[in-house]
Amino acid sequence: MPTYNGSEGGQIEPEVAASYTQNYRQSIAGKEGVAKAHFFGRDILQAILEQEGCMGIRIYYGIDENGQKQLVLVGANADGEDMEDGVMADFSHVCPPDCVASILNG
Repeated sequence: MPTYNGSEGGQIEPEVAASYTQNYRQSIAGKEGVAKAHFFGRDILQAILEQEGCMGIRIYYGIDENGQKQLVLVGANADGEDMEDGVMADFSHVCPPDCVASILNG
């Protein structure tokens, strides 16, 4: 089991991010209704991160009762364990339909 200190992950250049998202968009070309992005507001992210012992956020893929792909966010502690009794999130704004013009959205 990994251990976490809160510094995991790292920044990437905008060009790299744009390339990654372009690759994804190409992989789903012609498929209707496939999510390209999810937006979570600051409040829910802070609520997860401000939990005692939270070192970061783990993101799970899921499928809701309507068969739509969703993201489920949960805090993770220093031992890498999900904070199962803490704050979890979904109910993001999904693109499409909530899309913006961006190098990440083509």
